[in-house]
Amino acid sequence: MLELSPSDEAPVALGMPAAHETATETASARLSPATLEAMTQWPVYQWTQAEKAAQFNPLVAQLTRWHYQACPAYRQLYDAFVGAPIATASEAEATNAHIATSAAMLDESTHVASTSAASTTTASTSIDSTSSPARFALPVRLFKLHALQSVPDSEVVKTMLSSGTGGAQSRIVLDKTTAALQTKILSRIVTDLIGKDRLPMLVLDCPATVKDRLKFSARTAGVLGFSMYGRQLCYAFHDDMSLNDQAIAEFIERFGQGPVLLFGFTYIVWLHLVLALEQRGQRLALPHGILIHGGGWKKLEHAAVSKDEFKQRLASVTGIRRVHNYYGMVEQTGTIFMECSEGHLHCPVWADIRVRDVLSQQLLSIGETGLLELTSLLPQSYPGHVLLTEDVGRVLGVDDCPCGRHGVYFAVDGRIAHAEVRGCSDSYSR
Repeated sequence: MLELSPSDEAPVALGMPAAHETATETASARLSPATLEAMTQWPVYQWTQAEKAAQFNPLVAQLTRWHYQACPAYRQLYDAFVGAPIATASEAEATNAHIATSAAMLDESTHVASTSAASTTTASTSIDSTSSPARFALPVRLFKLHALQSVPDSEVVKTMLSSGTGGAQSRIVLDKTTAALQTKILSRIVTDLIGKDRLPMLVLDCPATVKDRLKFSARTAGVLGFSMYGRQLCYAFHDDMSLNDQAIAEFIERFGQGPVLLFGFTYIVWLHLVLALEQRGQRLALPHGILIHGGGWKKLEHAAVSKDEFKQRLASVTGIRRVHNYYGMVEQTGTIFMECSEGHLHCPVWADIRVRDVLSQQLLSIGETGLLELTSLLPQSYPGHVLLTEDVGRVLGVDDCPCGRHGVYFAVDGRIAHAEVRGCSDSYSR
């Protein structure tokens, strides 16, 4: 049985394929390049939940088979907790052919609603039959204890580290395919919100955050990831996190009369921008600004405010009224859940969310509060495609948000008691 007790040492690489399991031998179950390319062209929020499921569920099942085959630790966990091994049926070709065929439907969005469900029913029925593997969710904390991976070290091109206390950090390994897929999908989600034109960007962080590329933290990844959608980048803070008044003034003088993009982590925006400006009695003129923020409050929970107060006080000192929070984690980088104009977090087509009872782990209904289970199609190099988080939330509705987006929309209410501080922003240290 796999020992899952915490350790003060670095995570043990339990998930690396055995020496005799070469990439060629395990590659047969992977999603094909044609499947992945077709997937990147899916409409971000246009499919109903039922239409999405016809495409999404077969790929989740195939990812489960892939990681079961390629990651010994995942296979051991699956067999132990699900209670039955996955049959080694060769359904990869069927799944890949099914998705590649459906790609033709994506060229004309007007045909999606009428043809997607009908043309995929037959194919998906055979794939999503009783022989399909269960959607087995790994507790996200496991990535702090073990280096779970489904590719050999020779294929790893980047290692992501989450925040954490006492040295407990998730270690997420990316191969070239996964890293590229993350970038493409994040771009689709962000540009759906702000448009394809790159806007002048004010980064609500300090330059030191991105200087050490060897320590590729979640905070570093966030700043670098969102910086791809801006131009003329300006860092709003000095390395000691004090306001860089000269840089901000020059940025506003050049770009303040038009749309600009701002990005920062929630607690940093609040502590180092909003409160700092309030204490000074100072106001910035950014009436056309678009702020994207995320990461929560982490070790500053005592300073947390409601999202309405956050937006109101931000607007009073900056003039910014277009504010979008997002929810996500380094363990599923790329598939983030953006907040719409109604204040709801939305599942993009490449990700899904379910809510489970904290004690029984039974799936809950709309409006019931429990642990959030996240599913993403992006993790190819590590078995992080279905994760049970330590976050508490509830599904608000499906396909009927007033903003017009389809799919599941939800709210995050907090974290389970005594859960270790972790997430998409670093533990506060400045």
